[in-house]
Amino acid sequence: MKTSIIIPANNEAHWMSACLEAVFASQKLEAAQVIVVANGCTDRTADIARKYEPLAKAKGWELLVVELKIGNKLHALNVGDHQATGDVRVYLDADVQVSERVLHQIERALDREEPAWASGKMQMAAAGRVSRLYGRFWSKVPFMAKSVPGSGLFAVNSAGRARWGEFPDIISDDMYVRLQFKPRERLGVPGTYIWPIAEGWRNLIKVRRRQNQGVDQIADRFPHLLKNEDKGNFGKGPIATLALNYPFGFFVYASVALIVKLSRDKSEGQWSRGR
Repeated sequence: MKTSIIIPANNEAHWMSACLEAVFASQKLEAAQVIVVANGCTDRTADIARKYEPLAKAKGWELLVVELKIGNKLHALNVGDHQATGDVRVYLDADVQVSERVLHQIERALDREEPAWASGKMQMAAAGRVSRLYGRFWSKVPFMAKSVPGSGLFAVNSAGRARWGEFPDIISDDMYVRLQFKPRERLGVPGTYIWPIAEGWRNLIKVRRRQNQGVDQIADRFPHLLKNEDKGNFGKGPIATLALNYPFGFFVYASVALIVKLSRDKSEGQWSRGR
């Protein structure tokens, strides 16, 4: 079995080395194709990625670095898909670091004829206290704690990839793909990966606003996919329990949500990295 790992990257020079170091440190992944799609970059993202060609060759893997003038993640995903030759397609954000075993575990989980989606256990990372509190509370929300969100890392097998054509120009590519599959078709593996969240109040608000816009966009353009959602119950009772157990995290999380609800960003619809 061969696995293609597609990494869209827009000005990710700060993260690129850590991302690729982790990918190439993956164990038991014998045949792999790593495709870095540097889209609209004005930094050294592509040059840094190419430095890993000797390591890829030593492992017997293929490394392909594609440079695009257009800075558009969904276009980059489509270009990467057209280059991919693997039985399994892994879609990996450039600021994510995978553990040594997660990609192999995903590959094994997807080694089946029926359509399937898979991801690992997400570990949120934050440097600042505010973001750590936000992440700690968010990680306890039922959707994050009891399901497999796939934020920053998700994969499908060949039958699963046939569920949709090209990626549409939308905000939430991970949600769009996840909802192509029923909950029973979505597989979680024990391997972990590190996913950095936005730093500071301002960036948390920007990213939360964009996340909400992504959810609304899916509901508006692809309402038929919502039948596959499994967010779980997060009513007043569960909220109160979490708030009592994580009061400071609840304050940060609720404050961000309230500010987003009561305000409107002038840059609505634009890309917001929050880094």
